[in-house]
Amino acid sequence: MTPAPSPTSIRARVAVVLVGLLVAALPAAPVTASPGTASPIAAEPAARHRPVPAHVRGNQTVPAYSYADAIRESVWVQTSADSDGDGVRDRVAVDLVRPREAAAAGVRVPVIMDASPYYLCCGRGNESELKTYDAAGVIAKAPLFYDNYFVPRGYAFAAVDLAGTARSTGCEDVGGPAEVGSAKAVVDWLNGRARAYTADGRPVSATWSTGQVGMIGKSWDGSVANGVAATGVEGLATIVPISAISSWYDYMRYQGNLRTTDYPGYLHSYVSGRTDEACADALARLRADSAEETGDYNAFWAQRDYRPSAGRVRASVFVAHGVNDLNVTTNQFARWWQELADQGVPRKLWLYQAGHEDPFDVRRAEWVTALHRWFDFWLQGLRNGVMNEPRVDLETAPGAWTTQRDWPAPGTRDVRVALGAGDGVTGTLGGRGARPGREQAYVDASLPEAELVAQPNTATAGRLVFLSGALTTPLRISGSPSVRLRVRVDRPTTELTARLVDYGTAERIRYDSSEGVRTLATESCWGASTDVDDACYRDTEEITAVSDHAVLTRGWLDAAHHRSLRFSTPLRPDRWYTVTVPLNAYDAVLPAGHVLGLVLGQSDPDFTETDDQDATVRVDLGRSELILPVAGRAGLPAVDVAPPVVTAPADPSAARTAGDTRQVP
Repeated sequence: MTPAPSPTSIRARVAVVLVGLLVAALPAAPVTASPGTASPIAAEPAARHRPVPAHVRGNQTVPAYSYADAIRESVWVQTSADSDGDGVRDRVAVDLVRPREAAAAGVRVPVIMDASPYYLCCGRGNESELKTYDAAGVIAKAPLFYDNYFVPRGYAFAAVDLAGTARSTGCEDVGGPAEVGSAKAVVDWLNGRARAYTADGRPVSATWSTGQVGMIGKSWDGSVANGVAATGVEGLATIVPISAISSWYDYMRYQGNLRTTDYPGYLHSYVSGRTDEACADALARLRADSAEETGDYNAFWAQRDYRPSAGRVRASVFVAHGVNDLNVTTNQFARWWQELADQGVPRKLWLYQAGHEDPFDVRRAEWVTALHRWFDFWLQGLRNGVMNEPRVDLETAPGAWTTQRDWPAPGTRDVRVALGAGDGVTGTLGGRGARPGREQAYVDASLPEAELVAQPNTATAGRLVFLSGALTTPLRISGSPSVRLRVRVDRPTTELTARLVDYGTAERIRYDSSEGVRTLATESCWGASTDVDDACYRDTEEITAVSDHAVLTRGWLDAAHHRSLRFSTPLRPDRWYTVTVPLNAYDAVLPAGHVLGLVLGQSDPDFTETDDQDATVRVDLGRSELILPVAGRAGLPAVDVAPPVVTAPADPSAARTAGDTRQVP
């Protein structure tokens, strides 16, 4: 891990950004920098005498411009790729909404941009809004509230159809160079480095833009923002990735296990705006290059892994993620967050109890305020103090929020927890542990999660269970746990799974057919409206219920990939191996009186697909351990016999699992 940057270096980086933004946001002077470039420092004093734009009042932007009269236009930006192989560079459709009064006054404005594959096929937001167009093919309605709220406040909004989707040409390559490059090309155009055309072929430039761009989006959209930031493109000032992917391998493969078959091909076809014939070759390449037959991490996946390029990121990053997201799992934000931290990238984080949800549908008013202040700082250059506040907003229980300096929680340390044999049916966590050579074996039974974790004191084929003693003080888990196992397997490979379970009665977010959020009949409005694009959205609330246990976090490993994800090493039945099963990042407080459980299984029908089943796994307990990130000085009480824990009988229909393993981000 590289050393953390000093606060001084971060402050210097922020100060340089603010100088450029201060000049760029003001009305154009006779001599100006080209869009997106910082004006010389010598020009700054003159900027102080220029009039303040109408949309700026003090240290914030205000709704000074008419949304109904905003300029609405559609342009096509030319990219550097020819992803459909037709001999013509791809062009991506960009639908723009920007304040007319600012344009008339010569005031350049920054751009909030959401690049998505979903605008015409599937919709965006909780209400699945689609783009609509007028008779001339110009944008009439843009999904979500970003244009309604921010355009009157002196921003432009750009809704970008990724290459191969909606009204763009090219072929979707699912997180790859063509997709990321198509969004990057729009940033380049906004900074005068790329070409764009109207529907009738006339060249068009973005002289109205400051060149400062903030990308935002949930799920696939936020993943694109991560990818574009990782290119280091100049002019991308900030990104707000919500429930977003930072490594597509980790999205479609769980440590060598297939999440589902033909995943890249499925996602391509799900969002494609082209005919099957136009993109047949591109689809064939996706299927061939993804190496489904091996599960290996290869060059295809390296192109879709943004984390190694964190050092190229120039943008600040505001991450939002649900700790119970089973679609885009939490390792996606946690590993990206750490890479950004190592590179000194200015950043902020919201973590909440819901699943695959936008914070707009979790904590709406506070989220809109947070976004407003973030964009005002990074895109308008307004010194509003947002970077002097705690870096993390964290929901610790349904509706209970706190702030902290960073994440994982300051003071977190890795605690190594021994596995004990217990009573022979249920093992123990903590205490003296087992002596080396003390073994327990289990045979794969492909148990659904609800059965795997229920009634932990009952002997159940297909699992091993280890329980802590009842907690004497609250236990805070913050970070990424893992399980280090010494195993012997009678097959060349098997899937190994691990789960941490909170056994104890509490009111928790409920996950059945939802992501922990319910849509209500009432509405609230966030910005200005027109007859065809209103700013009003149905309210939401968290769904809670009292339950006697909850799975906190999960991990998977294809045992033959224990040495490397780049290649497999078949296991020999006469040999012991040390393997590590990483679990997804989590943050939770277990109350006093609760019991922490570790449950080991094998093939996992709720989350993965595998033909490697029916193995027998022997675990050397004395050489195996749970590695638990614990905040504070609390630990697990010593225990030699597992405490009795009773849960309701397993009800698979009520358990919140991934269900169909084939999901869309």
